Amino acid sequence: MQGIWTTERIREAEGKLFAVTPDGELMRRASFGLATHLAGFLTERTGGVAGRRVVLLVGSGDNGGDALWAGAFLRRRSVAVTAVLLKPEKAHARGLAALKRAGGRVVSVEDSPQWIKKADVVVDGIVGISGKGPLRPDAKELVDQVRAPIVAVDLPSGVDPDTGATDGPHVTADLTVTFGAPKPVHALAPQQCGDVVLVDIGLRPELGEPDLRRLELTDLADLWPIPGAGDDKYTQGVVGIAAGSATYPGAAVLASGSAVRATAGMVRYAGPAADVVRSRWPEIVATGSVTDAGRVQAWVVGPGIGTGSEGRDVLRHILGQGVPVCADADATTIIAQHPDVLDARDPDTPLVLTPHAGEYERLMGTRPGADRVKAARDAARKYNAVVLLKGHCTVIAAPDGRVAVNTPRGSWLATAGSGDVLTGLVGSLLAAGLDPWLAAAAGAQVHSLAGALAADGVPTSASGLVDAIPGALKLVRGTTGNTDVEVIELPVN
Repeated sequence: MQGIWTTERIREAEGKLFAVTPDGELMRRASFGLATHLAGFLTERTGGVAGRRVVLLVGSGDNGGDALWAGAFLRRRSVAVTAVLLKPEKAHARGLAALKRAGGRVVSVEDSPQWIKKADVVVDGIVGISGKGPLRPDAKELVDQVRAPIVAVDLPSGVDPDTGATDGPHVTADLTVTFGAPKPVHALAPQQCGDVVLVDIGLRPELGEPDLRRLELTDLADLWPIPGAGDDKYTQGVVGIAAGSATYPGAAVLASGSAVRATAGMVRYAGPAADVVRSRWPEIVATGSVTDAGRVQAWVVGPGIGTGSEGRDVLRHILGQGVPVCADADATTIIAQHPDVLDARDPDTPLVLTPHAGEYERLMGTRPGADRVKAARDAARKYNAVVLLKGHCTVIAAPDGRVAVNTPRGSWLATAGSGDVLTGLVGSLLAAGLDPWLAAAAGAQVHSLAGALAADGVPTSASGLVDAIPGALKLVRGTTGNTDVEVIELPVN
């Protein structure tokens, strides 16, 4: 798993490393890495380095110093570098001197437009991880003039480093070059950060356990229950689906089909859409009632069941079965409106709740707000459940404080029925015996991979997501080194 650390933890680790490192060494490491990635970015975008024009937007912090030193390194490769100093009196003195010695140009804010307009790349070195709030008016005016690609130093200025939130003018970068370790902003605000690359400055040994985690494809390959020679339908997991209605059977078809595609050993559907589900997925054992469903190892409940007395009875019955439950959609609304249904649940029985922002508000009495990690943790503690807080970036919190973040490729999952597909994925993993937090995190990531594959550059549908699940799993399996598996190239938004 990729570790992610809050800015407080990063600063603590940097303080330890500064104490045992020669003065200026860490900045030189960071700026040389920044210059290397800038050179690669220039080559990719313009076909070369020599003679290209780079403009540095330089603030008063260390990020401005990193930008100035990187500009000095680029000058050695015949790049025309111009630095715009937002606060000349507070610019990093040694970095500024290095740029001037290398032949770099320094201009005032007033004289900067002519240079910004000619730039091949603009470097955002306005604020660092200690900065809070939106861009100030002078910085906003400069950024508004930029038409070239932007490379951010550590993080895009004006974006909160710990929440990824924006509440005013900010930089939207094409590439972010960060130092030491990933920060929450890189996982929570991909639309502002662009591609993110990490420069190792030796910080990792000082960091300790990460605050957040993000699953990688190799983690999914290890976690996902691909059947082996000794497996059968029961060892792969039997998942029950209680979803949909006779009038609105779509949720039932999508959640059930998702579980089938996710390699569940067996899927049992229970509910009024049994005939429709059976006609679409003949391998599913479908009955009309949860009381007739037979033995399962996990339940998915909620999408389309309604919030009336029948829905409450279904949810109460399922919570009392002593097996892991993924409760989605109408089930979360029932829990919010009738919390006594949770009395049927043994407190030790795993429960995964999958609210979007509106459902979260019903559960908690307030919107998630800017700090979605804290919001998910608060709900996980309150309900003693894993909470998968949906959004562009999905946050998955466990009652013990563990948090995973899934950062998608594009926004293809913003389509009706997408959540039903996700619940089927999570339910199949719960039935296979995965830790509920890992099941939710892995399900969310395969869900977003399927979305990228199904979309292939254009909007897709929830049915398309279901059909793309095998391709997503094929992509995952391609990371294991199995030469019999074709690796699929993912489209990018």
